[in-house]
Amino acid sequence: MATDTLIKELERLTDEVLAPEPEYFRVNVKIKPTNNVKVFIDGDKGVSIEKCVQFNRKLYKILEEKALFPDGDFSLEVSSPGVDEPLKMHRQYNKNIGRFVEVIFIDGSKKEGKLLQVAEADIILELTTGKGKKAAIQQLVIPFNNIKTTTVQIKF
Repeated sequence: MATDTLIKELERLTDEVLAPEPEYFRVNVKIKPTNNVKVFIDGDKGVSIEKCVQFNRKLYKILEEKALFPDGDFSLEVSSPGVDEPLKMHRQYNKNIGRFVEVIFIDGSKKEGKLLQVAEADIILELTTGKGKKAAIQQLVIPFNNIKTTTVQIKF
């Protein structure tokens, strides 16, 4: 089975496993040449390690039954995307309202600010320029089609 076809099938099976619990959703599926399958899932309120383990067990069983890999030679990892992974889905943007994000635009320029709102076609960032008494806060509407990547910034 071609890798693209296999990924599509794995995405379909992942969605099937997640369907009974609609607060969880598939973000991405990757396959390494060693048949190491990586499934990234998220939840509207995050996803616990226990949930990842539950979904892993269900999905692993299905993959064994369907014999998608010759001789059952595969490994499966189900996890949430790391904090350094860019947001891929609209639902992930919603989940991160109120957090600081870095947006890299299609042209390569960047803006950092607080994610205030998420709409169908765009997001609103709150930017602070200057410091102290000269600080100014502005809101910037950014259409999704201008965004290359958005990554959550961890502030300490």
